[in-house]
Amino acid sequence: MNFTESSKDEKKILFVCVENAGRSQMAEAFFRKYAPKGYESESAGTKPTLDVNPVVVEAMKEIGIDIGKQKPKVLTSQFIADSILSVNMGCMDKTECPAVFMKNSLDWNIEDPKGQSIDKVREIRDNIELKVKDLCKTLE
Repeated sequence: MNFTESSKDEKKILFVCVENAGRSQMAEAFFRKYAPKGYESESAGTKPTLDVNPVVVEAMKEIGIDIGKQKPKVLTSQFIADSILSVNMGCMDKTECPAVFMKNSLDWNIEDPKGQSIDKVREIRDNIELKVKDLCKTLE
């Protein structure tokens, strides 16, 4: 599959999960850091919470990325339409799983950081960073 084809000047990668409070926020931030020229990222969720998970914010700050001002957003059909690729972070709640609604999607099946210790969130963060770097290599 060629994810680089797009009629738009900027190609958008959409990272999604249910709450848009952890995994997808980290992926969006890493993609902004590593994305090839001409690519942007966005994240959203099917049932977004009010705030980004504070443990996730802390884990990202440890490596110099501040996502503390990010706000979870609801997944809309416009987000999906505007993206050339949607990355589902993983679904624990199958009834609210974003993958059901997405086109051109990958599923990374990443564990949810909600309720996890900072050490576990660091593992999840590092896994997401590796996956985002690998994705970026396919887009160059």
